[in-house]
Amino acid sequence: MVTNSSRKVKKYLDQQLLMDTLRFITCGSVDDGKSTLIGRLLFETGSVFDDQVESLRNDSIKMGTQGSDIDYALLVDGLSAEREQGITIDVAYRFFSTPKRRFIVADTPGHEQYTRNMATGASTADAALILIDAQKGISSQTKRHSIICSYLGVKHAVVILNKMDLVDYGETEFKKISKEYSEFIRPLNFQTAVTIPVSALNGENLVTRSENMSWYKGPTIIELLDNIEVHTEKKSDQFRMPVQWVNRPNSDFRGFSGIIESGSVSIGDAVKVAPSNEVALIKEIVTLNGNLDFARSPSAITVTLDKEIDVSRGDWLVSETANPNVTDQFEADLVWMSRDKGFSGRRYWLKIGTLQVSAQITAIKHKVNVENLDKITTDSLGLNDLAVVTVKTDRKIPFENYTASRRLGAFILIDRTDYQTVSAGMIKHALRRASNVIEQKHDIDKNARRSLNQHTSKVVWLTGLSGSGKSTIANSLERELYARGVRSYILDGDNIRGGLNNDLGFTEADRIENVRRVAEVSKLMVDAGLIVIAALISPFKNDRQLARDVFEEGEFLEVFVDTPLHIAEKRDVKGLYKKARRGDIPNFTGIGSRYETPENPNLHLDTTKMTLQQEVEEIVKLLDLDAIQ
Repeated sequence: MVTNSSRKVKKYLDQQLLMDTLRFITCGSVDDGKSTLIGRLLFETGSVFDDQVESLRNDSIKMGTQGSDIDYALLVDGLSAEREQGITIDVAYRFFSTPKRRFIVADTPGHEQYTRNMATGASTADAALILIDAQKGISSQTKRHSIICSYLGVKHAVVILNKMDLVDYGETEFKKISKEYSEFIRPLNFQTAVTIPVSALNGENLVTRSENMSWYKGPTIIELLDNIEVHTEKKSDQFRMPVQWVNRPNSDFRGFSGIIESGSVSIGDAVKVAPSNEVALIKEIVTLNGNLDFARSPSAITVTLDKEIDVSRGDWLVSETANPNVTDQFEADLVWMSRDKGFSGRRYWLKIGTLQVSAQITAIKHKVNVENLDKITTDSLGLNDLAVVTVKTDRKIPFENYTASRRLGAFILIDRTDYQTVSAGMIKHALRRASNVIEQKHDIDKNARRSLNQHTSKVVWLTGLSGSGKSTIANSLERELYARGVRSYILDGDNIRGGLNNDLGFTEADRIENVRRVAEVSKLMVDAGLIVIAALISPFKNDRQLARDVFEEGEFLEVFVDTPLHIAEKRDVKGLYKKARRGDIPNFTGIGSRYETPENPNLHLDTTKMTLQQEVEEIVKLLDLDAIQ
């Protein structure tokens, strides 16, 4: 039996389905009143149930932050740590609606240490409510959040000048701060920017107009949010589907699963794989609810093809006539999210959509001064830095420019040692000049040279503290190899720095570049059929991994020359430790700069227990010289 009540519920649900949804973020400096604003908006729009209000009253009395009044921030600050400290730590998502529109709001942290959380909230927002404390004015964090919102494609800035009750609702203060902020964001990419004076605590100019600010003639927050144009990405009419999963439940079925990002697809359509450009026809379109003849964006589907071609997770299936961007080098905006510094030359995992590849920042073009948007030259990136960089991946990847598609143009960089996300990036464009470099193939290859030499070619990478004995071991090893008729060459750290790398110092950035160059030279020598003995301190795990990644499996042998610091310092053949202790050599490994001990070296030489001859014999065994290929 259909009751009047059920009809009303159905009518309400049907109305909700017809509404569009605006996603917005609240951001700004700590204690600018973001949580209070959202809590009050939820209350004023009738999005809080009666029992929640009663519970809120009790919690407010218990917390004592607003005397006998309601503390609306508690509606949003759900974590106990947030309530205790009175700050927002995590991103809190809340939902509410007006008769005109539905809203998803992300309340994000103001503290600088939680900027990464704020960037997460901004990545899917259409608008940003950027709060400014009317007493304090514009802060560095306000500016940083504004720049990040612009970088991440937020189109509309709603500047909330909060706590107007604490400046006697002064129009002068409002105009002064509003003008200053407008001048700051002029170079940014917001489509619209509107400033609204409010008192979130008192609910003024949120839903209803403030009698205390009758001089303000603009919209209330809700009026503005109700009428902001929801940004929709202009999607291509051509079929594009990043492959999320190669579906092989048995030997008779091989399908490719993913979400259609744009366009549509039908049985019999010709599709090609990006980046390989192999072409096949759609044989089946499979879904949970049965097979289809036709599917369009944003359907989740599995397709089968009429022939076997190579398709992997992260590849795109696209219309045969489509030409998506494909490159292994691009320029990007970057938000650095790690306390560990970022450097050009260091390798990371890059994850874009469903694809994960090895990548490195090849250049830091500049970082952004958040105070005035000036470009700053730098060789490293620190926590919360905003920068423009160039990136190189180890294989060509399909992508869209971030301005065309957030989903297909955004990526993250992941530390290869601890798998922590270190940065978020937005691709600006491919570096077209990369396509001008084409690898030349030669008739005589590495295996031919190994056959001629009658021995394998590898690199022995000796790492350890200064004075650990690396150069001594390298010299003795080469003498042993020479006696056996093995062609070899030593790349000693000091000798290299006297020539090829004489332009490098000992900063962390220069150490990374030093290792990178030696690795590339070593690779050429291994290709020439030689045994390379590289003797470098190479103190950082990440950079030794960078060197290993240059080589094919089994060609890079990391040998840890393990000598305790006190013994290496006692030897001090070159007098470097004494100089470092006096402060004459900054960033000296073991004194002013750390040495990261190898966790899984191919060989561990404990120099306190082994003779030089034993050390050389162990390395010769490791080389397996008879294995020519």
